[in-house]
Amino acid sequence: MDLICYLRPGWAPTIRPAGATRDWMDRTQLSFAYRCLPLNIANAHGWEILAPVACDAIWHGGPGLENVQVRVAPGTDPKDAPVSAFGEGVLTFHINGLFRTPPGWNLWVGGSPNSPKDGLYPLTGVIETDWSPYTFTMNWRFTRRNHWVHVDAGEPICFIFPVQRTVLEQITPRFLPIESESEQAAHYAAWNNSRTEFLEALKRERPVRPVDQWQKRYYQGVDMTDQAVAPDHRAKLRLAAFARATPDAPAADPNAPIILDTDTRILGRAIGDVAAALKSGTLGSDAVPDALARRLTTLGLGESEALEVILAAIDRVEEDAT
Repeated sequence: MDLICYLRPGWAPTIRPAGATRDWMDRTQLSFAYRCLPLNIANAHGWEILAPVACDAIWHGGPGLENVQVRVAPGTDPKDAPVSAFGEGVLTFHINGLFRTPPGWNLWVGGSPNSPKDGLYPLTGVIETDWSPYTFTMNWRFTRRNHWVHVDAGEPICFIFPVQRTVLEQITPRFLPIESESEQAAHYAAWNNSRTEFLEALKRERPVRPVDQWQKRYYQGVDMTDQAVAPDHRAKLRLAAFARATPDAPAADPNAPIILDTDTRILGRAIGDVAAALKSGTLGSDAVPDALARRLTTLGLGESEALEVILAAIDRVEEDAT
């Protein structure tokens, strides 16, 4: 399936596969937020369009266009600068690309999931990009009056992913008593009891080892009997990047191996640093896992993949210790 962004002379949108990391998640103790797999998947569930220029904007509280003030650097190309186009405290970014999806597919357009921004809220739209010859704008509504908001150049301002147009209307939602599905009820009861016991144990005494501070069945894609039940379970997404098409260009493979930008000696030292931290126990501190993950990103790993390596190493060592 193709997702095409048509370019015309002068258009140069910067689009990238969304990463699973978030600044606020990085700052959680032992980067604990990344153990919530639904958050990770949502974070990376599409492509981000980045701001071409930095800006500062403020809303003075009224409904008129003049109530939104935008500042950009002198000499900024007008097509790159956000504007006040609709009033009602809305800041508008032009998306300089014409998107096309296959027949029957729309494009979900909004803000990056789990990325709150103080003073601005992303508005969401669903666009019929299988036929529309029109570009669209990304709009953010101010949530605070007289509060300057800064947007960095390269900051995500728009998040997109395709959705099938008619699939929701084909769904028949209904209620059923859980007892009507005996196997499902048994799995739920086992999980509910396990979860209750786990949370009660956490209240009594916080485990010292990170591996004991979370339940992993959903992350691993197994049911209460530890059986994998979904062959297409995902613990991470690896989306293909937009690329200029050439006649002989091979199709992008999102499951292709990661190519590290390093040599074996540098890679060995990085692995050695991780091993030394595991042996010394310093990975139990808040800062060390993040520092080691950043070290791995310099070798070519993505941020989420580097952190996944560190967390997997912690869990593996501590499971062996049990």
